[in-house]
Amino acid sequence: MNPINELRFAVSDRINDVEIGPARVPLALLGEFQKDVSEFLKGAGRDVDPAQVQVSVQEGSLAFVASGLIAATSLWVDLEHLKSPDSLSLIDAKRAAVVERWQASARQNPHRRYSVADRTAQVVFSVNSASDYRRVEQVWVHVEKYLHGRVVDLGGKTRANVHLELESGETLTVAASQDLLAQEERNRLYRPALLHVTAEENLLTGALRNLRLLAFEAHQPSYDEDEFKRMVERGTQAWADVADSAAWVETLRGSKG
Repeated sequence: MNPINELRFAVSDRINDVEIGPARVPLALLGEFQKDVSEFLKGAGRDVDPAQVQVSVQEGSLAFVASGLIAATSLWVDLEHLKSPDSLSLIDAKRAAVVERWQASARQNPHRRYSVADRTAQVVFSVNSASDYRRVEQVWVHVEKYLHGRVVDLGGKTRANVHLELESGETLTVAASQDLLAQEERNRLYRPALLHVTAEENLLTGALRNLRLLAFEAHQPSYDEDEFKRMVERGTQAWADVADSAAWVETLRGSKG
């Protein structure tokens, strides 16, 4: 989902066989829904300040259109996760709590339905009496990985570590022994590096934790013309006895061509 600037939060229900809307809505439901929308936007990380969000109330069901959300990075990530019912463990805890409250409320009120739509009126996710949003157990496995990035901090008096900034902009903290860092002859600070690490990786999200440095690996990202020429020479020699390489490949593929 590309970040946009608006979201439409709506709740629909029938009270005494009458559709609710801006002109007719129980006061308790109005207060609860306003509070839930504010909490969902803000989240635990508070990347949205509800005081700075402009809201309009629309006809039809009770609907709030919130604008001024383009910078709310975690909000858009969480909305993408909510396309799957197994997502409550992956999103902001306060947003997950709002979805769980909506789900419990909808199960008690079969006509009630909550929805969140984008600026184009496309529903991002909805909650009704049949919804089954749930939390799933987080599975972490031990892995070894090679991580490329830029070292932005290095060392430490009591807990030595390496702060590695990835190309995505994320910064990982990698624990290291003081002896390993002391053996390094190169100045690694503020330079590209390839780290061989152990870690625990989340099978659902790919997130890494408990990273530990095994070694700095040799890394040469620049183009080496001499090495390229040597590769061409080796390839040329290997194919020297093949008169028609294209025909040879087609034969391997089983072509009758």
